[in-house]
Amino acid sequence: MGKISQGILGGLSGKVGNVIGGNWKGIDYLRIKPSSVKNPRTEGQVNQRNRFSITLNYLQPNLGFIKLGYKSFATKKTEFNAAMSYVLNNAVGGTAPNFTIDYSLALLSRGTLSGVLNGITDLTTAGQVTFNWNDNSAEGNANADDKAMLLVYNPGKKESIYVLDGADRTTGSDVISIPSSYAGDTVHLFMAFTTVDNSNVSNSIYLGSGTAS
Repeated sequence: MGKISQGILGGLSGKVGNVIGGNWKGIDYLRIKPSSVKNPRTEGQVNQRNRFSITLNYLQPNLGFIKLGYKSFATKKTEFNAAMSYVLNNAVGGTAPNFTIDYSLALLSRGTLSGVLNGITDLTTAGQVTFNWNDNSAEGNANADDKAMLLVYNPGKKESIYVLDGADRTTGSDVISIPSSYAGDTVHLFMAFTTVDNSNVSNSIYLGSGTAS
């Protein structure tokens, strides 16, 4: 039980209702005890958890790619947290509770390096994915020796295969080997570029999906 020591306007010691009083260094203070939340699973909270969950499931298999791709955004936060924030705010859509990720907006790499020109993929050969692109090394701040960053995301298996130091920009083609267990699975394909010293990267681009052979 609380005690009011100097009348109704005096100092309060202890608790009265939801008001807690005390004295700190000769200063009387009052604070309100927070009301308990009877139902923390409000619709808004559930929706936010669902949005967070699908983003987490998307990004976790791509952590190694993200660590390089979001390197420039890891200021007072990790690369993963920077990617989480970006994807949550820019790529999660749909109507509750059926939220979806728009892969074309869900960047796995962000930077100012010139990006991929006319990237396409080929999944017709068993056990591999071929990436092709046009050489744009003479444009913008692109370099002839920029390295391709290639990624094959398999959401069904919750894993990805990726290469962070692939073929040079001028080469125009590279191949990723994928496990035979991917045959028949839908995979999503992404690409970006990084400088040789990894000091800058391009925005990733989404090259679509296909069925692995």
